[in-house]
Amino acid sequence: MIVKSLDHLNTISKKISIHLSKKDCIFLIGEIGVGKTTFTRHLINHLQKEKDLKPTEVLSPTFNLLHEYDIKNLKIMHYDLYRIKETKELDYLGIFSDETDTIKIIEWPDLIKTPLEDKLEIYLDYRKSEKEREMKIVRFGKWKNFKNEF
Repeated sequence: MIVKSLDHLNTISKKISIHLSKKDCIFLIGEIGVGKTTFTRHLINHLQKEKDLKPTEVLSPTFNLLHEYDIKNLKIMHYDLYRIKETKELDYLGIFSDETDTIKIIEWPDLIKTPLEDKLEIYLDYRKSEKEREMKIVRFGKWKNFKNEF
């Protein structure tokens, strides 16, 4: 699918956010600056608005590795694994070791081998037009039912 603008990306993230539930996972895959954090910002801000909360600034967790967002009864864990180079480093983060009901959004998930039931893999790529992006969504578990939704 071709994402034609930031407004279009916002619309897609909004449609996805409506169906998010605890223990869902979103992998965001693409080059630096392609829109992974922008997608996440739109998604989190939409969830905040839906819960009558003021939208917060959503930044890339590249240096922190993790930013957490408590949105009333939802907790979102936003990871950026760009600096992680070995699988054993993932173990220290404990991304999947807890049993908490969190939504995980993970940028640069290349090293993750943990099988996940309800997951979206969103691939973003540049196009010739600076404002457009190529987006491919791969669905697992409950997300398979949303083939034409996005």
